[in-house]
Amino acid sequence: MENYTGKRLDGRYEIQEIVGVGGMAVVYKAYDNIDDRIVAVKILKDEFLANEEFRRRFKNESKAIAVLSHPNIVKVYDVSYGDRLQYIVMEYVEGITLKEYIQQQGVINSREAVFFVMQILRALQHAHDKGIIHRDIKPQNILLLENGAIKVTDFGIARFSASETRTMTDSAIGSVHYISPEQARGDITNDKADIYSVGVMLYEMLTGKLPFESDNTVSVAIMQLQQDPIMPREINSSIPVGLEQIVIRAMQKNVNDRYQSAAEMLLDLEEFKRNTSIRFDYDYSNNEPTKYIPTVNPQSVKSNVQIDDSGDDEEDEPEVKNRTIPILLGIIIALLIAVGGIVFAVFNSNDSGKGIMSSLFDSKEKVPNFIGEIYSEEDMLNRYSDIFAFEVTTEIDPSKQINEIISQEPKSGERVKKGTKIKLVIAVSNETKTVPSDLIGKSYTDVYEILEREGFDVALKEIDANEYKGEIDAGTVVNVSPKSGSSVSKGSRITVEYISFEGTKEELYIVPDLSKIKVEEAKTILSSLGFKCTVSEDYSDRVKTGYVISNSYSNVKVPKSTTITLTVSKGKKIEYSTTVSFKLPDENVSATITASLNGRSISLITSHVTLNGMEFTVPVTGSGSGSKLKVFLDGKTYYECTIDFSTPSCNVTNDVYYTYERSTTEPSTEKKIPIPDVFGKSVEEAMDAFSKAGFTENPYIQHETNESSSGVVFEQYPTAGSSVSPNAQITIIVGV
Repeated sequence: MENYTGKRLDGRYEIQEIVGVGGMAVVYKAYDNIDDRIVAVKILKDEFLANEEFRRRFKNESKAIAVLSHPNIVKVYDVSYGDRLQYIVMEYVEGITLKEYIQQQGVINSREAVFFVMQILRALQHAHDKGIIHRDIKPQNILLLENGAIKVTDFGIARFSASETRTMTDSAIGSVHYISPEQARGDITNDKADIYSVGVMLYEMLTGKLPFESDNTVSVAIMQLQQDPIMPREINSSIPVGLEQIVIRAMQKNVNDRYQSAAEMLLDLEEFKRNTSIRFDYDYSNNEPTKYIPTVNPQSVKSNVQIDDSGDDEEDEPEVKNRTIPILLGIIIALLIAVGGIVFAVFNSNDSGKGIMSSLFDSKEKVPNFIGEIYSEEDMLNRYSDIFAFEVTTEIDPSKQINEIISQEPKSGERVKKGTKIKLVIAVSNETKTVPSDLIGKSYTDVYEILEREGFDVALKEIDANEYKGEIDAGTVVNVSPKSGSSVSKGSRITVEYISFEGTKEELYIVPDLSKIKVEEAKTILSSLGFKCTVSEDYSDRVKTGYVISNSYSNVKVPKSTTITLTVSKGKKIEYSTTVSFKLPDENVSATITASLNGRSISLITSHVTLNGMEFTVPVTGSGSGSKLKVFLDGKTYYECTIDFSTPSCNVTNDVYYTYERSTTEPSTEKKIPIPDVFGKSVEEAMDAFSKAGFTENPYIQHETNESSSGVVFEQYPTAGSSVSPNAQITIIVGV
């Protein structure tokens, strides 16, 4: 294979680097010096140039696919038909393949899978309308852009390269898993073959598994002909029934039972989007016995029977009474030839040949890259329970997100045996939190909100009502782990066990995972499902501004009355630092000084000052505009201002001083006690918490406008966890 890197094609395309290698062609990144743009150039391998028939069909197909113009299809800009070089110039797309995304995610949620498939179907409908059938639809041929857009590639290639599915290459192993039964038989194919392949892809996205798997391609081809797949919901029970029906209809072995066009399948997907609880009137009962294909006997096959690898539907094919036998024989012969050639190459070439041999017959699993993912035990079990075991340890790292995986062993890319233990280190906060009390006996939705508001990662677990003999109402929390009162790292996972609704009349609905879609689209989806929602904002390095970072109750069954919270990205957090100076009152006494920025305490050099009229400086770091700094003397507000952290200058405005009132309370010699955390509690609950903690004075209550915290405490001073005298004056700020 000649490497064209560094060369210029036809004085125009400056080849920069290889970006992909396929069974028949090599794809390069190149610069088009006439149109001043980066393009992708697919160059056919040298061995195909010697075949006149292949070159003729390549030319015809190139002309056909060049007429395609659709936002979900990679554009074709130019085609060259030279004697020594044939290539296609295409749109250069930055992204990953859908196959890579499936491997990363394990299982793709219903909303996202439908979003991807509808784009693919629109691309196929455009091609089918132009008389072009893809014939090799598979996730390896689907590019996924960062914004979620889909680009379908390699149109028409399968039409003249059917032999690709009969070689022992990675692409062949991929292709045979997605081909329709009529392709496996060698029959004439039409646009319904593409529909079948789309069904297989949707099946794989929703379940994380292929419908038919085996150690060799021949076995998979036979399964495509003979077997029905396991129903998707048997693998992933969260798949809606209507979506499962769409998958199975697309994968019907009888062409007439399938969707008759991409447009028809799109209509059903649109119906499903409008009503995810829809059920279609499709009957997939299998009334025919499983067909049996006899063992292939090479001597029973006439020597003049040949496999038509051209894929040219217009050419006549010889009549064969049982066409499956010669086709399978041809596949087996092709496999033997390919394997023989590889073995020959291994023993007559350098170490690279040994690498190919190793990759083909090595049964070990490739370790994925987990670093940067947010660890979830449930997610890991769903994706890798049958491949790896996991051992998780924690490490304090304030620079990382809570539960972000910061290292792994074995490293990404290594090949290990199934069942190997992968050691993961996840980041935790150096800030500790106390698991709230009085959770047992409350509704699981209320407990979920309490724990989420406290910054915990909440996992819900249903418990069979029979274990409690029906004495406790459905939805009631019966246990939390770690236990209430436990001191754990901020952001730790709390598992909440509640009585199952199984067998009750209460109707529950699964809340979809709405992450990484626009907030307006997420609101529309929730509204269509009958849910109300609220929106909160947060910074994110991974999610674009205006898109959903996460939503409450994701993939959890809840009543329709539950309000869903959408956490929306404000974009990347850009922080600036400054200092704010203000004058202390001239009282010639000492006082306790504390400060907060947007309700969070700030670390000061000292906690005690002499009120002598001198300046005091507070260091602050923040992001965005409108941050509020507050300074407290003896627990009462003395100074506040607004800081604009959106620019390096960090302008300070709205300075306000409050009258300082000297405390008349004598210092106590009593033993100090810790201040309870009353963030998010009502005034009554806060009062009760202080009383139970042993405080003799009621807290000083301030009211401030804060719609998101109306009626509950959103600031307190001194901060929770500080040890003070039982008669100390505590300030709580309540939203109105």
